[in-house]
Amino acid sequence: MVQLSFAATTPVLADKKKYPNFFRTVPSDNAVNPAVVKFLNYYNWSRVGTLTQDVQRFSEVRNDLTNELEKADIQIADTESFSNDPCVNVKKLKDNDVRIIIGQFDEHLASKVFCCAYNLNMFGSKYQWIIPGWYQGNWWEQANTTNCTTKKLLTAMEGYISVDFEPLSARQIKGISGRTPKEYEREYSRELQQKGVEASKFHGFAYDGIWVIAKTLTRVMELLRMKQRQNTYHNFTVDDREVGKMVLDVMNETNFYGVTGQVMFRNGERMGTIKFNQFQEGQEVKVGEYNAIADVLDLINNSIRFQGVEPPKDRTFVRLQRRHINVPLYSILSTITILGMFMAGAFLFFNIKNRNHRLIKMSSPYMNNLIILGGMLSYASIFLFGLDGGFVSDKEFETLCTVRTWILTVGYTTAFGAMFAKTWRVHAIFKNVKMKKKIIKDQKLLIIVGGMLLIDLCILICWQIVDPLRRTVEEYSLEADPQGRDIAIRPFLEHCENTHMTIWLGIVYAYKGLLMLFGCFLAWETRNVSIPALNDSKYIGMSVYNVGIMCIIGAAVSFLTRDQPNVQFCIVALVIIFCSTITLCLVFVPKLITMRTNPDAATQNRRLKFTQNQKKEDSKTSTSVTSVNQANTSRLDGLQTDNHRLRMRITELDKELEEVTMQLQDTPEKTPYIKQNHYPDANNILSIRNFTDGKDGEKSILKNHLEQKPQAQWGSMDPSRINRGPLEDINSPEHIQRRLSLQLPILHHAYLPSIGGVDASCTSPNGSPGSSPRHRHMPPSYRVMVSGL
Repeated sequence: MVQLSFAATTPVLADKKKYPNFFRTVPSDNAVNPAVVKFLNYYNWSRVGTLTQDVQRFSEVRNDLTNELEKADIQIADTESFSNDPCVNVKKLKDNDVRIIIGQFDEHLASKVFCCAYNLNMFGSKYQWIIPGWYQGNWWEQANTTNCTTKKLLTAMEGYISVDFEPLSARQIKGISGRTPKEYEREYSRELQQKGVEASKFHGFAYDGIWVIAKTLTRVMELLRMKQRQNTYHNFTVDDREVGKMVLDVMNETNFYGVTGQVMFRNGERMGTIKFNQFQEGQEVKVGEYNAIADVLDLINNSIRFQGVEPPKDRTFVRLQRRHINVPLYSILSTITILGMFMAGAFLFFNIKNRNHRLIKMSSPYMNNLIILGGMLSYASIFLFGLDGGFVSDKEFETLCTVRTWILTVGYTTAFGAMFAKTWRVHAIFKNVKMKKKIIKDQKLLIIVGGMLLIDLCILICWQIVDPLRRTVEEYSLEADPQGRDIAIRPFLEHCENTHMTIWLGIVYAYKGLLMLFGCFLAWETRNVSIPALNDSKYIGMSVYNVGIMCIIGAAVSFLTRDQPNVQFCIVALVIIFCSTITLCLVFVPKLITMRTNPDAATQNRRLKFTQNQKKEDSKTSTSVTSVNQANTSRLDGLQTDNHRLRMRITELDKELEEVTMQLQDTPEKTPYIKQNHYPDANNILSIRNFTDGKDGEKSILKNHLEQKPQAQWGSMDPSRINRGPLEDINSPEHIQRRLSLQLPILHHAYLPSIGGVDASCTSPNGSPGSSPRHRHMPPSYRVMVSGL
């Protein structure tokens, strides 16, 4: 038996395996799904979410919709179903960034859904709701069982799209009944008033259903007559099964225009018209319709009103935005850098032009050239640090990472290494504990700088071969569009990194840090050195301090501002500019001022200012050395004390010698004693004098002399001499000859060296003056008493 329905919309009846003879003139609930897909494609929405009431009727529609969406290649971002409270599911849709929401629920739960949407702010220009269109009029007032007011519901509902079949055709074409849809509707309304019954939304489908039956029966009767004519000569019989099959075939071939539009079946399903309504300012307004037979969506011009200036997006469109360095900032710092390079070039010209000038020559012009070269390389690295992916390609950016690292490292080592070497030379000279003359030439300083550069090159080459720098992109959290558009901004920043970035940076920082600490130590140790012959040592120390402090601050701040390229570039550039500029100015500006104000200052300052007498010389020497090192001052004071003490001892010995001479003159009996016992004292006196005036003696002689005790006192007499009688004449020729033979050699060896005679180092008092291998003239230091000879 063929069955025809004008009001059954459940999708279950579409199963032809269970209901092969079922037809309906009303479109199924599933009939809206192709229309919804067409609507989604019209606005290029390719990502949706579904919210379904947990009822079989709605679940069947959702399942069919899922198949239609997959055929149309539309992504289902999230599928949620609920029984009573939809707020949790609505929240999940928001968390999954679902903007286009297709709902399948009745009007009682629809009020709860929109109340949750209002509380979660899921309405307005960013969201689009699509719900069934068969709800009763003003359903939000009758079915509101939530704690949201009607105003809140209307606010959340504003702009939703409802989808349902069209009860009467909008085309005013006379159909099979000879009436247009409007004429039929007027007649139907008149009959309602006469009978006093309520209208049904299915009356048009029921009316067209009657015409379907009439047309089918008429067609079947015609077919039977034709068969009967063809079988006039035979007995024609037909059973109910054959008639039923004929009815089924004729029903599938139905095609006419009724009050609900074109009536046509496909597998028993009505291919009808689907209308689209939009909720605008408290009422639903028709905005378009979909013809299932022609598969055409027809939207009324300018009828749809979206909350924003454009239709909502089906997702939060993320626009990647590079965090780049501002062009004005880059221009300003580049201009300052160019000025710094011009200044460095001027200093280089000045240094080369005046390299033979005494003032420049004393400050190592070759090392100054290295300082300038390192400063210019550091300046050049600023241009490279300001370039990013907005100016160069990805491959060029990786090359740029390597180049700027090499340039900055080599420039830093060249400039700082030259300053370090010059500071080391000052420290090595003025911290020389042995006070020996020490000469350190520029070639040795160049070797030191070359060694530092060689270590840098080894580290950089190993870094480049083992783990080269690569371009990496770091993405940050989403940000709202500053212009208010329905997009999100995802900032990203390009970095130069590699796999073991921490290890390589640790090696570089450790090496540079040790050099920096040692340089600061040398600068601190030589902070009080102010020697004209090394006229820029103090400024070099100040430069080392500045470079060390600024590098530490710059590295720390640069690491902390890693995600702020403008701040990072500004700090790095200013640190490089400050360090390079202050170093070049401290090294060369004093020279420029000195050469301009007093060109001969170098020659004048180079003279050592010693005074005319020995005390002033010792005092100034002590003062100069005191400024170098307090320990050396104490040592010098001790030497001066020893010198003074030795001179006093010489004076005492001279007096003793004078007394001996007088006694020899008055007491001839003591001659054998003097001759035997005072030759060692005389020799020791000569040795002491030789130490004091000749500066080649040894302290051990004086020490032996001071520790030596006289073996006999004056007045000790030889017993044989005491027993002699007074009859012997002391002025006899033998006694006089004996006295002269003793006194003249002593005077000859002790005092003639003071007036240019023989050297006092002669050991034999009887030796001739010409036998001494050394003769030198020295100024007299003592007044010699020769009376009595």
